[in-house]
Amino acid sequence: MIDKLAGALNFYQQALQLRHERQGVLAGNIANADTPHFKARDFNFSDELARAVAGDEQERALHLTTTSERHLATGVSTEEVDLLYRVPDQPSLDGNTVNMDVERVQFADNSVRYQAALTMINSRIQGLKGAMQSE
Repeated sequence: MIDKLAGALNFYQQALQLRHERQGVLAGNIANADTPHFKARDFNFSDELARAVAGDEQERALHLTTTSERHLATGVSTEEVDLLYRVPDQPSLDGNTVNMDVERVQFADNSVRYQAALTMINSRIQGLKGAMQSE
């Protein structure tokens, strides 16, 4: 039962975690807009989400049972994302590649999508909660 609940909410959990991480990357770009030689970074959200969901399913499928406290944990991690460098439209003379217009738009877009994901997961939880309650 718990596995089915976790499976029903796993996608939204992964999406929220990646949105949060992307928000930090975009905030870092904005914070370093005036830093010489700073290279703007970002990641492909859909690729990372697909990898995180697939990795989580694979992790569950390959789950190892530990019978001793001296057994080592599996080491499979879905926490890391591949950060990519943005290709600048017009790099500045000091080597900084942050375009504030692009960063602001991406930051606002990511914020809206984060809120949408929160609304969807809240709706999903309310639906599951309603299904489990007796009338």
